[in-house]
Amino acid sequence: MGKVKIGIIVVILIAMVGGYYFYLSNIRDTGEETVVTEVQNVLLKNLDTDYPPTPREVLRYYSDITKCLYSEKYTEEQFEQMADKMLALYDTELVENNPREQYIKDLKSDVDDFLQNGYTISTYTTSRSTEVEEYTSEGRKYAKLYCTYTIKSGAEYKSTQEVFVMRRDAETSRWKIFGFDVVNPEQSAQ
Repeated sequence: MGKVKIGIIVVILIAMVGGYYFYLSNIRDTGEETVVTEVQNVLLKNLDTDYPPTPREVLRYYSDITKCLYSEKYTEEQFEQMADKMLALYDTELVENNPREQYIKDLKSDVDDFLQNGYTISTYTTSRSTEVEEYTSEGRKYAKLYCTYTIKSGAEYKSTQEVFVMRRDAETSRWKIFGFDVVNPEQSAQ
């Protein structure tokens, strides 16, 4: 009787090993990983729970979105989502001066003109954290920093520098973009 038990156990073990081998050999590994595009990557950021903590990080996220808008392919829905992410980075006064529908219309026109002229943004460089100028005015904290965008047109590259002023939100303590402007080449030489 003992030999029969051992025989049954051996047959069961062989069946289990054979079944497991069959299972493993029929699992299909396509070898393909899900690739997240740059547009999807910027849209995945949840600003309610993961808002950039410093002026430099706010500018980096803003510039990531800008680079996507002016260099990547995206749907109309993704365009509006990116515009909304930008608006979420703006100070309340800047948002009040740029109602959403008008902002989206103006942004779309600007992006279309840029792309129709054959331009794309290839890279950007923000001020180093040690170069961020923080100051207080009328009891509110501000930060001034720069971003240089490298623009590609065919085989040519040129750069443009913008100055950003951010203001710390009184309620949330989050840094918000208060305003920005292109730096005049004559000003940057001074």
